[in-house]
Amino acid sequence: MPLFGLLVCIVIMAFSNQQKTTTVYLIGDSTMADYANNYEEGKDYMKTRHPVTGWGQVFQQFLVSDSLFKVKNLIKTNVALVDDRARGGRSTRTFFQEGRWRSVYENLKKNDIVIMQFGHNDAAKEKTERYVDVEGYKEFLRLFVSQTREKGAIPIILTPVARNFPWKEGVLNDVHGEYDQAPKDVAKELKVLLIDLNKKSRDFFTKKGEPFVTENYFMNLPENVYEAYPNGQKDNTHFQPKGAIEVAKLVFEGLQELNNEIKN
Repeated sequence: MPLFGLLVCIVIMAFSNQQKTTTVYLIGDSTMADYANNYEEGKDYMKTRHPVTGWGQVFQQFLVSDSLFKVKNLIKTNVALVDDRARGGRSTRTFFQEGRWRSVYENLKKNDIVIMQFGHNDAAKEKTERYVDVEGYKEFLRLFVSQTREKGAIPIILTPVARNFPWKEGVLNDVHGEYDQAPKDVAKELKVLLIDLNKKSRDFFTKKGEPFVTENYFMNLPENVYEAYPNGQKDNTHFQPKGAIEVAKLVFEGLQELNNEIKN
């Protein structure tokens, strides 16, 4: 091949490689979900759900071109697209049974990333339609991990994000118990990357203080301010936009920590 032709091929291949996209799939529950992007088909988010915001809904802003270098050992392309498949009320079991995992698995490509955060609904013993005991919870996490790896993609397990209770002497304590430990056990067993979002979020909220967190981060709303909540709201599980952004930031910080542990 003539030298000029060879150079052209090299340039084209380099350009093509630069344009490849890593898809970052988010699988989990309502605290991770994207309520604004056709969450309820035919309904206006601003009128029916705003300001509730899952952290996955605002995660894309952390995976833009000028920040991807911070996670270059995890995301090796210059484009990353967040595909948020999280859904309210889902446990690991129902996420699988409804075919939501299958739709992710069928589209997974090599070097894509699957970030999984469950636990809130798995632990809901009083809600039998979603409840999964701890061993079942672990088993579904193992399934998601193993099938992610089958496709050459990268699984990352998160412990469940904190709820805004219980507070004791100015410190936000853990409410997840065994459902916090189970993901850690699976991550250790299968040598999976782990972000301890439960601890990260509890530590962060503790620094901010209960009054500020309750008013600004969680869905505790006054009456007659938001169209979707004319009677106000008292909800210490789901996030307002400011809370979702802070949690998304914690997840990105966790990715940076993992990135620094990975050898080039």
